[in-house]
Formats: sequence, C-alpha cells, structure tokens
Amino acid sequence: MDHFQTATMFWVVFVLSCVMIFNHNAAAHKVRYYDFKIEYANVSRICHSKVLVSVNGEFPGPTVYAEQGDRLLVKVTNHVHSNVTIHWHGIRQWLSPWSDGTAYITQCPIKTGQSFTHDFRVNSHRGTLFWHAHISWLRATLYGAIIIYPRKGLPLPFPKPDNEFPVLLGEWWNGDVEQIEMDALRTGGIPNISNAFTINGQPGPLYDCSTAGVYMLKFKAGKTYMLRMVNAALNQDLFFGIANHSLTIVGVDGEYTKPLTVPVLVLSPGQTADVLVTANQHRGRYFMAAKPYVSDAVPFVPIPTTAIIEYEPTTYAELFQPPVFPSLPANNDTAYGENFFQSIRSLNSKEYPVYVPQTVDRDLFFTVSFNLRACPPGQLCSGPTLTKFSASTNNISFIFPSISLLQSYYYNIKGVFSPDFPDNPPRPFNYTGPVMPNPQPKVGTKVDVIHFGSNVQLVLQDTNILSLDGHPVHLHGYSFYVVGQGVGNFNRSKDPANFNLIDPPYRNTVPVPRGGWVAIRWKADNPGVWFMHCHLEAHASWGMEMAFLVTNGKGKHQTLPPPPKDLPEC
Repeated sequence: MDHFQTATMFWVVFVLSCVMIFNHNAAAHKVRYYDFKIEYANVSRICHSKVLVSVNGEFPGPTVYAEQGDRLLVKVTNHVHSNVTIHWHGIRQWLSPWSDGTAYITQCPIKTGQSFTHDFRVNSHRGTLFWHAHISWLRATLYGAIIIYPRKGLPLPFPKPDNEFPVLLGEWWNGDVEQIEMDALRTGGIPNISNAFTINGQPGPLYDCSTAGVYMLKFKAGKTYMLRMVNAALNQDLFFGIANHSLTIVGVDGEYTKPLTVPVLVLSPGQTADVLVTANQHRGRYFMAAKPYVSDAVPFVPIPTTAIIEYEPTTYAELFQPPVFPSLPANNDTAYGENFFQSIRSLNSKEYPVYVPQTVDRDLFFTVSFNLRACPPGQLCSGPTLTKFSASTNNISFIFPSISLLQSYYYNIKGVFSPDFPDNPPRPFNYTGPVMPNPQPKVGTKVDVIHFGSNVQLVLQDTNILSLDGHPVHLHGYSFYVVGQGVGNFNRSKDPANFNLIDPPYRNTVPVPRGGWVAIRWKADNPGVWFMHCHLEAHASWGMEMAFLVTNGKGKHQTLPPPPKDLPEC
C-alpha cells in the first residue's frame, strides 16, 4: 500500500491506534500528528496472560510513518502507574533535544495523568528506525517501528519492492519487567532471563503451549518484499533467517547501504535493517526464525522464535505440511557475526554521499567493562563472593540525577553533574588479556564536554576485568561512521592506518566486539546533552552509560533552544 496518495492533509484521531497524516503530493513538508496513550492491555503469550504497559492497547505498538523532512508532533499521555518516557531511537533530534525522550537526561519522566508533546523533524533519515520507552525495562512492551520514506523526487537506490512489512524482534517475560530489574539491582545478581523471543509480539509454535497464534506473511511467487527489521529485544543479539531465501540488505539504522546479500541477518539490540526478499521458491510454507547470538557464556532461552511465510495460492495439502526451517549459525558463531558487521558499507553515491570526518579534533578512548562492587553493609548480595554486579565506562558507573541533565545545563543548576568525564581510562592495562583483579568502579554523574563543530573520534574497547562480552553501544542525537574494528587491544599507532574513510557504515548503534574494539567518528554539530549507553538493558542497569555535553555554537541554528512549556517536571 502507498501511504502517500492522499491529495490533501487530514487529521485522524485514533482511540486505540495512532494518528497519521499523509499528504505526499503537497509541495511543502507535512506535519504529522500522533496520539500515544500509555495504557494497560491484557495480552496472552505462551500459556501466560498478563496485563502489560502498552501504547494504545497494542503490542507491539503502532508504526509511525513519515517522509523525509516532515515534522512530527507526538502527544504522549500516561494512563499507567509507572513513570514513562518515549525515545525516538535513531532520530537525530537536531535542535530538538527536549524531544529525545531519555529519562533524567533530556527530560523528567511523564508521571501518571500527565502529557508531553514531542516536536521534531526527520530531516536526515531514510528507512527504518524505531521508538521505545526509555525508563526502567518498560521497552520490553513499549516499542514500535518508525518508517521514513525519502523526499519526493529522490530515486530509490534499489528496485522498488512490491510490498513491505515491519518485522520486530522482541523478548517476552511472564513476570513484571520493572520488578525483575528492581530485584536484580537490589540483590546485585543477574536478572531473570526472558521466557521467549518474539516476532511481532508472537513467540511462534516451537514454544510449548503457545496459544496466541503465529505471525504470518503471504508471498506471491516472483514478487519482491521489503522486511523492515528491528531488534527490540532487551538483552540479546539475534540471528535471523528465512528458510531457502536469501536476504539482501539495502539499509541499516535509517541509512541506505550498498546491497549485501546474506543467508542470515545479525541484529544487535537497537539496530534496524531494510531487507529485500524475493519470493523465488516453490509453493509452500517457510519459517522465518530468530535465535540468540551469544558471544559469552550467559544464560538465554534456546528456543528460536518463528513466524511463517506462506506462498499464495497454497493447496489444502500444503497447509498441513510442516514449514521448512532455516539454517542458522551456532549461537556462539562470532566469526559469522563479526564478518557480517564488517561487510556493511555506506552507499556513498551522488544522490546519497557520505561525509566522514577526515581529521580529528577530539580523540577519545573509552573502555567498557563488567565490574564487581562491594555489597552495602547489612545487605546480602548475590553476585560472586557476595558482591554486586556492576558495569562501567572508563571505570565510571553512571548514576542518574534527580533532574534531567539537559535542564540542569540549560538553567545552569549547579551540583547535578560534573563536566569531567575522562577522555581515557584512569590507567592503561592489557584490556583483553588474562582476567585482572577487579578495580572498584567509581560511581557518579559525569559528562564529557565537546565543543560545537568538533570532529570526534571514539574508540570503544572491550575489557576482561570480569569477563569479555559484546556490547551494542547506542549514541543519542547523532549517527556516526564506523571506521574500524578489530580483535584484541586497539593499537593507536597501527590500527588507524586501516580505517575505512571512504564508505564506512553510518549507524546509531554499534556492537563492540567481544574481546575487541570499534572506532567511530562524527561531527558534533548538534548542541545539547546526549546519552551514550550499552543497549543491553542488564548492562545499562549496572551503569554502562555516560553522556556528552555539546556546547552551543554561533547563531540561532547552532544554539540550544528553550524547553517546551509542557516539559514534565521532576
């Protein structure tokens, strides 16, 4: 269906769905209104019915549609007991940092009975992104796709698909996800793992007593379809494949890429991909499936989530044939995962150029680590040797303030944060060598101050302080070029010579390889306070987070605007 055939703008208000306005033929860019009601919904999955927090009663939540250059106004009203924020993952929020939706970073949470209207433009994105809650673990059920079409007149750099479908990969807990996080933080132990993985909210028939049905797509032979893939899982990288079908990636994280055909897609939490699939097989039914990609010996649900692709027309006999299952890599196949991420390249064409910073003004080196913290007096902790699990960046474990960092910066409120986050770890060591004695991480609310217009290079280095592991790191307010990655310790004198400064992928979330490093570059031309964190919720809850403060430049278009009048108060 073409969402942009309407001749005039109209405003449709949904009671149980989102509000969408489409006017593709108008000369000016559009204003699109959405109404997000945070409310409880009763949903049944894998023999377990529970009341969950939803947007407009939907799980997953409604898809947001826009065209490049449009302005979005999204009114979020909280009708549940929990505090809520909604983050527009991957949206650059240029000069609209107040709408980023990050609790205690760019805004205070939306309390019960309160509303807040996000107001932002989608100027620099084309493809698939997603929105999700950004407080506690509520994004387990509060998430949905964002689909951004290119400006009118811009050609697609790939054949136009015959149809398209959002495919959102997620996780399901039978219990209360907020309570699961609180219990883990209280005891200092590892959080309970999920009970299932899901495709568009459905776990699929491989789970025992899966009573909620199965997600199904209808294909017609010879047609090409776009799957708009989102990994909305909280704590797991995922392999994804379709039996007997190849996947051609033409975009990641809201940016076009050189076409890359693969048998299996790899997505870290927070990453998205636009994937073309041609229906070139015999009539029948085929499983699409996702399973964990695990780079360390961590617990996980071993059962893949599945959905069905059914060719039309299908005979009565074919309906009773078991679907063909895809061949997926072993859960710990890091060779496939790392080769996959290194194979993605930006398009870098005349219509879609890249602007990789060729020089560097700020050269940063951050270690990301697991740590153990001492158990508070009088408390029984369930971490190793009665300690608490922790995580850090440059040995600093982030603590959220009581008011948002952006508000404290704008109003010059003292004592909320300190502007001295270190550009390097406190002391160098063999980061990926044998297990080290655990240094006690410092706890604090620190930001790294970046002057407007600076070209920033950041190397993120995994460490073996407690154990090696992969970390999908997401930066708010920017996308960045992934110019290099490798195994072992980053070598400052040798590794930059191999950086790709021609067509590196342009992303908003990048996995730090297990026992390795990744280098990213961006231009700091968006003033505000921008969060950076591991997108595995367990690691983020333990403190693998920090923030950049990008100062104002000169003039109106380089200066942080005032907050909106309805910005929530703490």
